Amino acid sequence: MKAFYLVVAILAFTSSVVSAYDPSPLQDFCVAIKEQDGDPKAVKAEDFFLHVEPGNTDNPLNAQVTPVAVDQLPGLNTLGISLARIDFAPKGLNPPHTHPRATEILIVLEGTLYVGFVSSNQDGNRLFTKVLNKGDVFVFPIGLVHFQLNVGYGNAVAIAGLSSQNPGTVIIANALFKAVPPISVEVLARALQLDNKVIEDLQRRSWYGKD
Repeated sequence: MKAFYLVVAILAFTSSVVSAYDPSPLQDFCVAIKEQDGDPKAVKAEDFFLHVEPGNTDNPLNAQVTPVAVDQLPGLNTLGISLARIDFAPKGLNPPHTHPRATEILIVLEGTLYVGFVSSNQDGNRLFTKVLNKGDVFVFPIGLVHFQLNVGYGNAVAIAGLSSQNPGTVIIANALFKAVPPISVEVLARALQLDNKVIEDLQRRSWYGKD
C-alpha cells in the first residue's frame, strides 16, 4: 500500500511539473483561430508562415524586438516554441527583462553584444555575462532577469529562440514604475532605498514601451 501511495505521489508531482509548461500537442497541429466556429480543415500554409522585417531602432533604447509568437504566427499554437528578432543600433539596449514562461537561446547574426543574466536570490544573485560576436550562442534560463547591449561600432542583429509559444515579457523598469495602477511610492522607496521624490520622478517619466 505504501508503494501505491508513493507511485501516486510521484505521478502527481510529475504531472504538476509538466503542466507548468506548454502542453504537448495531441494532434499534428492546432492553429490558433479567433473565430469560435473555425474549421480545422480550413488551415492553410499561410498559418505557418511569417516574413520578419528588420526592426526600427529609432527609439530611446536604440533597439527593437520583433516577436514571432502565437499572436503573430497562429501555427505556433500548442507547439511550445517561438522566436524573436532583435535589432540594435550602435549602443542599442534590450533592457533588463524576464520571460516568465520560457528559456531563451540567442545567436548573434551580426555585430557584438554584451549579454548577461542574474541568478535567483537562492543562488546569491550572481551575474553571468559574456561578450558575443557573430555566430556565438548564449542561453538565458527561464524566468531570470537578462539583457543585451550592443557594444560594437555598427549595428547588431540577433535571433532568440524561446521554449514557449507565448513566453511573455516583463521589462523590469516598466513593471516597477509604470504599473497600472501605480505601485505605492512608499513600497518602491523602501524596497529600493530611495527618497520618495526620486520614485515620484521615475514614475512620471515616459518609459519606452509603456507610453
